[in-house]
Amino acid sequence: MKNLTTIISALAVFGLLSGACNSPAPEGEVTNIADEVNIADLKVAYIVTDSVINNFEYFKEKSAEIAEKGKKYEGELTNRARGFEQEVQNFQNSASTMTMNQARAKEEELVTKERNLVAYRENIMQELSADETKLYNDVYDMIQEYLNDYAAENDLEMILSYTRGGGVWYANKTLDITDSVVKGINDDYKNKEEAAPASENEEPSEEE
Repeated sequence: MKNLTTIISALAVFGLLSGACNSPAPEGEVTNIADEVNIADLKVAYIVTDSVINNFEYFKEKSAEIAEKGKKYEGELTNRARGFEQEVQNFQNSASTMTMNQARAKEEELVTKERNLVAYRENIMQELSADETKLYNDVYDMIQEYLNDYAAENDLEMILSYTRGGGVWYANKTLDITDSVVKGINDDYKNKEEAAPASENEEPSEEE
């Protein structure tokens, strides 16, 4: 994902800069790295990634849609399963009145229906999983795009991602821009949503 790649790259750069500033210069060489890059001057901030994602209105809306879709599929699967169970029960009750060929044919029919039921369940699970994966990819892309603009507007050189158990164990709270990013990205999303219908309703001007 783009933002994770950016963060990893940023951390790698941080490590290289730290090593460069702390390593002694080889004999006979004069280094001016401190004049070129001073880590203390880097303008860095961080976001609590999970908080940004979970409070992003786009994510909440799409998550609700996927959840609703899942409930719909669950209801359909439950109805199919009950119908199949009833059909199996009916077969068991009437099997003694069937000929051997009739019973064998019914068994094969039920086996096929059971396989179809299992395949249907697997298909809807894969579809919902794909929807969730796409949602997270879209959200990460949207956050990355917003943070690019946010960094430029606020003269930041690096925005780190803080997640529990991740690569950042401590960060000064004054560097936390989570609330600002949540508000900004939601305002941005709202403005785009409001602008979309207006642009769709615009009619092309007639040429004179």
